[in-house]
Amino acid sequence: MSKNIYLLSNKTLPHTISLPMLEIEYLQSDICVNDYDAIVFTSKSAVQSINSFNTTWKEKDIYCIAPMTALEVEKLGVNVTFTGNSGHGNDFAKEILKNYKDNYNGKKLLYLRGDKVVSDLVDILKCDQKIIYKTICKQYDKKTLLPKNSIIIFSSPSTIQCFLEKFTWDSSFVAVSIGKTTAKYFPPYITPIVSKMTSLQSCVDIALKYY
Repeated sequence: MSKNIYLLSNKTLPHTISLPMLEIEYLQSDICVNDYDAIVFTSKSAVQSINSFNTTWKEKDIYCIAPMTALEVEKLGVNVTFTGNSGHGNDFAKEILKNYKDNYNGKKLLYLRGDKVVSDLVDILKCDQKIIYKTICKQYDKKTLLPKNSIIIFSSPSTIQCFLEKFTWDSSFVAVSIGKTTAKYFPPYITPIVSKMTSLQSCVDIALKYY
């Protein structure tokens, strides 16, 4: 069986075929960053967006959901104050809350995010939020077909939505979900293999083991 492993991302990893589902549109906004002590990021896109029109965020404490998001911040020469371990929105919020209470009492947080969220982070932290980017489905020819027995790696709920709008699901396909939150958004006729680690590489490793 040939290794038809499709990664629904613009990122390229060995043994995979990149099939991006999303396009990111930055939304410029008048954000008074000086009103806050710390910035919360749960995606690289939020980091890239805010940096495209505002640089004062670099002077604040930075909370990142996972190492890959933290790396995006560090590429810009900014130190990360706190990096989460779970990789899941609600769990990350609880990690911040514990750290916030123990070590950063009295600080005001701002969550910079996309137009779609799948967690209760804002409610848990009771922090302010600002939408600074939105995701839209990438356009593909609706006649495009994937080979039978393909393994498809889904990196977010939005990739599920966009994929199913453009492609027909075949019963021979195998879905790999980047985490338990994304897994909740599959329709009943798709049962994904869920990665315990929220990284694309871990999903690829699962796909290779499946073969």
